[in-house]
Amino acid sequence: MSAPQARQVDRLWFESILLPGGWTDHVRLTVADGFIERVEADVTPEHGDEQHALAVPGLHNVHSHGFQRGLAGLTERRGPGTDSFWTWRELMYRFVERIGPEDLEAITALAFAEMLEAGFTHVVEFHYVHHDRAGAPFADPGELSGRIAAAAQETGIGLTLLPSFYAHSEFGGAQPTLRQRRFVCAIDRFERILESSRKSVASLPGARVGVAPHSLRAVTPDELNAVIRLSGGGPIHIHVAEQLKEVEACLAWSGQRPLQWLLGNAPVDDRWCLVHATQATSAELRDVAASGAVIGLCPVTESSLGDGIFPAADFFDLGGSVAIGTDSNVRIDAAEELRTLEYSQRVAYRARNVLARADGASTGRSLFDAALAGGAVASGCVPPQGLRGMTNDERGQGQPTGLVCGALLNLVTLNAQHPALVERRGDDVLDSWVFAGDRGVVDRVWRAGQQVVASGHHVRRTAITARYRRALKNLLG
Repeated sequence: MSAPQARQVDRLWFESILLPGGWTDHVRLTVADGFIERVEADVTPEHGDEQHALAVPGLHNVHSHGFQRGLAGLTERRGPGTDSFWTWRELMYRFVERIGPEDLEAITALAFAEMLEAGFTHVVEFHYVHHDRAGAPFADPGELSGRIAAAAQETGIGLTLLPSFYAHSEFGGAQPTLRQRRFVCAIDRFERILESSRKSVASLPGARVGVAPHSLRAVTPDELNAVIRLSGGGPIHIHVAEQLKEVEACLAWSGQRPLQWLLGNAPVDDRWCLVHATQATSAELRDVAASGAVIGLCPVTESSLGDGIFPAADFFDLGGSVAIGTDSNVRIDAAEELRTLEYSQRVAYRARNVLARADGASTGRSLFDAALAGGAVASGCVPPQGLRGMTNDERGQGQPTGLVCGALLNLVTLNAQHPALVERRGDDVLDSWVFAGDRGVVDRVWRAGQQVVASGHHVRRTAITARYRRALKNLLG
């Protein structure tokens, strides 16, 4: 009989840390094999404690297309007429046509490393590139899903992998275009991609697999129902109501707006994340809030693509849940996503501190709390309310989340010596990080108990960046 493996036990002590009950001083976390085993407050540091000043829970990035990190900065030349999401999409398609499996893995690894450096400890990868450059399936249908899992393994980030079903170019089951050949598949092939994806993530701590019908224009109603049935209790994400042109096309097809149609024809509940929903009406916001679905907002990308402004203040007033994502990865910065969300509301409402939840409340804390809670649900890291009767496996391996006993240690320390944080305490720390800080505010990051960022840089940053350079030289050189 082999001897049992020794447990890895670490003790971390913090001057101040954001726990579920609020900011708490002089806290020791005891961590065993990646999980928080004990939380002690109002204690003095002891020999063997690793000491830090400020810490917060890691955030969930609920919407990413990792490969698009390689396209950042290459779509900023105006084309003929008015540039829009749709002209940007053509440039993205041209980039996709060149990417091989090694390129996709290298680019995604850099995106994941930068997410960790920015304060994200978990990513929901909305993955729709499935086939080779000619549009033919790989021998392993989930070859590219496996590359994403490998990037998560290398960087240490938590992963919710969402293989995306994409079958049509427009509402009503229109034939896909030639440039969409790497995305499209039938339901039976999609099921094989899902099976392979589940095997790929099996060894990753806390990893999950859900499904992502790409958009209402890319699936028929029958296909949407089939994809939902394949979800296996995991999260379901969909792009919806992002663009005015999309709304007009959906009205022409069905007589209803995209959110209106989805809420009336699909079992939308708290397993769902509705990505963007930029063009939501007041009535639709009410129905989404009542359903328990999370709205996945990507404010930097939505600004970059000219999508419009999501009416977040109205949705907050209805008790709706939101989370944040980096989508196109043109910029990867958790604080910048939160800042852009608040600033968009200030521009729309001509007011300040719009998303603060009460008079005198901290806007940074309000934004952080909303993203933390909504992100945990949208990523499948906590079981939705409607699934309480299921086993953990059926819930998508639901576990405690946040800085509590029994949860994986997913934690971000902030540099108290950064100029933005000098003499800050409590919620002023979050306000100053979000509205006055930069990437240098994030100091160290732990994911599943392993330190993956030190002094603001991923521990494998040099090797990951070198592989990224080789991939971009191959693609663009």
